[in-house]
Amino acid sequence: MSKYSIDENGYYGQFGGAYIPEILRKNVVELKENYLKIINDPDFQKTFQQLLHDYVGRPTALYYAGRMSEKYGAKIYLKREDLCHTGAHKLNNALGQILLARRLGKTRIVAETGAGQHGVATATVCALMNMECVVYMGETDVKRQFLNVQRMRMLGAKVVPVTSGNKTLKDGTNEAIRDWCCNPKNTHYIIGSAVGPDPYPDMVARFQSVISKEIKSQLLEQTGRDYPDHLLACIGGGSNAAGTFYHYVDNEDVKLYAAEAAGLGLDDPKKSAATIQLGREGILHGSRSLVMMDEDGQITEPYSISAGLDYPGVGPMHAFLAKVGRTTVLPITDDEAMTAALELTKMEGIIPAIESAHAVAMLPKLKFKKDDIVVVTISGRGDKDMNTYANYFNLGE
Repeated sequence: MSKYSIDENGYYGQFGGAYIPEILRKNVVELKENYLKIINDPDFQKTFQQLLHDYVGRPTALYYAGRMSEKYGAKIYLKREDLCHTGAHKLNNALGQILLARRLGKTRIVAETGAGQHGVATATVCALMNMECVVYMGETDVKRQFLNVQRMRMLGAKVVPVTSGNKTLKDGTNEAIRDWCCNPKNTHYIIGSAVGPDPYPDMVARFQSVISKEIKSQLLEQTGRDYPDHLLACIGGGSNAAGTFYHYVDNEDVKLYAAEAAGLGLDDPKKSAATIQLGREGILHGSRSLVMMDEDGQITEPYSISAGLDYPGVGPMHAFLAKVGRTTVLPITDDEAMTAALELTKMEGIIPAIESAHAVAMLPKLKFKKDDIVVVTISGRGDKDMNTYANYFNLGE
């Protein structure tokens, strides 16, 4: 067992666990007792792998970014999760979880979403499997990610705008958990990130680990070795980073870098979402991790230009990896992310999601040697963010 793995009690070091209402205990225990058996079942894997290939469009490309490589003086590769069906890595996990839910006899799915990509992925798999789908989304995000709201509705999902708090991802998650508490018998909650009560962080990481599994084989084919020197991903809750790091976490030759959203900077916690930099140990949405909170222990409202990164917590795996020094976490401001997005677009013809742009924005902050192999996960495409980009860059009529 890896020293970075989750333990039998559902903890990464001191982070993790299952802090849940009594009404959900039966569901969560059932999930914990069965998820590994189901995931490892050959019939489950056969169905899952076939759908990843035929439906999601995997393996996604590992693209050598020639112009970016020249600029930054290293061999830079982009793991193109933006090429997945629905436009982001979120579908890997949604597909795995709905197959799992079906095995457990659940007939109804609830989900939360911020940027909308997880909501779209969940609505997509519910359409595929003919299951009822309810997605909770903060009203602020409904407005700034309206294209994704329309996609979810077209797919047959009920999208519920949440008007409490900051009306963003945290508030959508709160409402999804309330719904689950009211409907524990027939409902499975598809959590979109590597957060929530045990076993969700580990389960989501496993479903997303296809990302690093593919990077290994693709790098071997393209470079003659199966690991990079530097591996970069963005972190909100941390699902794409969990999948990107999964098969490399024990290889100390690979330096792991996580970009979190610093918003307008680290000086004012109310204008940032840099949880690992600014958070304290606390409990949020079912697990112990690092959380943005005030002196009284109340959860504070984070801020980021990215609808997917403005979450006041972080997955327990990432809190642990940062605490023990396995990952280097860099705060990336709105301006740095937007500059990186435009650079990637102009130099490689790839418009990334604003979340992914945070990972790209780490490149100018790092020092590389000429032969270093660098892999950056582009977790999603930028279609959903075009209004934000257009307003920020004043792209005009």
